[in-house]
Amino acid sequence: MSNRHHRKGADSNGHTASRREREFIVIGLGRFGTSLAKTLTDDGHDVLAVDADFQRVQALSIDLPNVVQIDATNEDALREIGADHFDTAIVCIGSDFENNLLATVLLQRLGVRRIITKAQTRTQRDILQMVGANEVILPEHEAGRRLAQRLSAVNFVDYLQLSSDLSVVEMRVPEQLHGLTLAEADLPRRYGLSVLAIRRQGQFQFNPSGTTQLLPSDEILVAGNITNAERLSG
Repeated sequence: MSNRHHRKGADSNGHTASRREREFIVIGLGRFGTSLAKTLTDDGHDVLAVDADFQRVQALSIDLPNVVQIDATNEDALREIGADHFDTAIVCIGSDFENNLLATVLLQRLGVRRIITKAQTRTQRDILQMVGANEVILPEHEAGRRLAQRLSAVNFVDYLQLSSDLSVVEMRVPEQLHGLTLAEADLPRRYGLSVLAIRRQGQFQFNPSGTTQLLPSDEILVAGNITNAERLSG
């Protein structure tokens, strides 16, 4: 288990440690929190992972370079590991809403600028937002909504909503576009969609030119309004 804690204090030159803008503290290492911490770590971010279960922390110390066992509902413990130095905290104590709520409140009290919290229900989401969570995610709800979108649009392969009016959709090339070039398809004008890439024989071709012909076996990655993507997919 790593003993490297992120602490508030001074460096060897006597300067106060600066706030860590590109580092994350992940609290709660169930399946969701563990997956999140590992993905952020693999993407090159500095992640401090926290859980109250000592055996879980020991098991994850192989995969996570910075993992500590503390009670995140204890304000002194959070200060001790330097939680107040992080700009972004993600609270994933999904099995115990009271602990999830208390950890969120304490992080807000410590001055963490961005707090993202996992909830299981919309009621929990509303409460967490009331006590200071900047963003509340409902993983099960989002997964179900994404599956419904994929099932209802026959050509959808995958879908990611970035905001209320911007989504990235991977879809099979609709039949009406087979054999057309991107210039002939004119998706920006006709559908308000930008083609980011084409997946052909398992390989992505990014920023394809207007002369690229769309084949029946292709999949296209488009960005735009989800309603327009559904309209294109048929």
